Amino acid sequence: MNISKSSDVYDAIIIGAGFSGLQQLFFLRDKLGLKTLVIEEAYDLGGTWFWNRYPGARCDSQSYSYCYYFSKELLKEWKWEEKYPSQKEILKYLNFVADKLALRSNILFNNKVISVSYNLENNKYCIVTNKVKIRSQYVISAVGCLSSTNIPVIPNLKDFNGEIYHTGSWPHSDVDFEGKRVGVIGTGSSGIQAIPIIAKKASEVFVFQRTPNFSIPARNENLSDEFFNKFCQNIDNYKALMKKSRHGHPWLTPETSIVKTEKNRREEIFEEAWKAGGLRFRECFGDTLTNQDSNELISKFIKSKIRSLVKNQETARVLTKFDYPFGTKRPALDTDYFETFNNSNVHLIDLKKSPIKKFISKGLETSFGQYALDVIVFATGFDALTGSILKIDFKGKDNVRLIDSWKEGAKTYLGLQVNNFPNLFFITGPGSPSVLTNMPQSIDHNVTWITDCIKFMKKNKYSIIEASKLAVDQWTDHVQKTVEKTLFVKAKHSWYYGSNIPGKPRLFLPYSGGLKKYRRICNKIAKDNYYGFILK
Repeated sequence: MNISKSSDVYDAIIIGAGFSGLQQLFFLRDKLGLKTLVIEEAYDLGGTWFWNRYPGARCDSQSYSYCYYFSKELLKEWKWEEKYPSQKEILKYLNFVADKLALRSNILFNNKVISVSYNLENNKYCIVTNKVKIRSQYVISAVGCLSSTNIPVIPNLKDFNGEIYHTGSWPHSDVDFEGKRVGVIGTGSSGIQAIPIIAKKASEVFVFQRTPNFSIPARNENLSDEFFNKFCQNIDNYKALMKKSRHGHPWLTPETSIVKTEKNRREEIFEEAWKAGGLRFRECFGDTLTNQDSNELISKFIKSKIRSLVKNQETARVLTKFDYPFGTKRPALDTDYFETFNNSNVHLIDLKKSPIKKFISKGLETSFGQYALDVIVFATGFDALTGSILKIDFKGKDNVRLIDSWKEGAKTYLGLQVNNFPNLFFITGPGSPSVLTNMPQSIDHNVTWITDCIKFMKKNKYSIIEASKLAVDQWTDHVQKTVEKTLFVKAKHSWYYGSNIPGKPRLFLPYSGGLKKYRRICNKIAKDNYYGFILK
């Protein structure tokens, strides 16, 4: 897209062309008739699914829930191939949506947003990219929760002479692992997905694990025409179920307690859920994340399954050396992850026992010894929820900088707005359920809410909306008090708390009260004429 001149003025600027940016563009442009532009750093759309192209990259929400539900036409025209779609299939889907809704003409690619500054006199933001300068009344951040890659500080990285990759910013050309010695640092979701694929080609794979991760078998499968036809007949049921669900998935969490369920019946339910696979395993009972005794029982079951899959019992011991309750760090889904350690070319290095000291020219060195490597793969995750936001220099009223406002932690009202930044909205921002849910459902709620809010403002001739400081403080307090009722507090060394980033303030970043409750709170606030927001 061409910008005619640097002084162009828009009603709304959206930063990011992923799931949230595309839906917000369609809603503002087509439902409200606003002059809207999406600014995207990459050369094409897709957001997270544009960058995360690592081997085995796959969604952990079921495909028929991980899509847009605002259009039955889109749902009936797109046929998913797999139960858990790959990165390629999701990117293909997003391109299908963009073409179907003619969204590309309103997206400015290859432009990195540098700063966003508010001018009180004209009630406009000045958005500066590496190429243009644009003004807009509204700015919507759709930069994503998991899009700012994190590479830990390890001495002498520049000394390594081999290839270096990060799962979150993978090359757009094939990476050849054939016959190479590969070191994978990190065993979070991306590492768990990538390691089995890399091990099929590499001569040797060294997995450097600091913290073991709980993982459930995905049980992925191809979807039949019969499934697709039944789905098309039951779209309304799928939608209603996801609205009722705590996490926005197409199932409901039972109220039953693990610890109060008779042992034989409890084991039967665990076994059935394990055989079915997927995130539903976490919710086969209702108190997994609130009752320590219940969590210990489900954790014990998972450990026994891992031990039965891994032949070497010392390796199995290191893989199950959990120091946090199941579900309090992001649970992964896998295909043959634990079985991969039975291969003679795959080696597990326990970094708790033998920490990495430094990189060397031909590999890396731990306190135990040196490892000769041709390739290093960082599967070390992201500066989650705030990283991509704070890479942009946001300035509000009186030149207040967002990075200064958040120096003690990311404080928002509903995850949607902050004080001193009129007309700036965040989609799935810190303080919203976001990463604890099926993301497209959280995105849909936030996009719809923002759209209805701007519609309300236009109807009532308001030009400014800003979260009050009191509302921000009260919501931040509510988010922290809500998580204190859960077992999340027993896993404070987690990216949910920002503890994977040195110097990052420690606050629990997402809202743990569930999407259903969050939706109810947001809707009530809107009905109460946007209580907690300052309208002018």
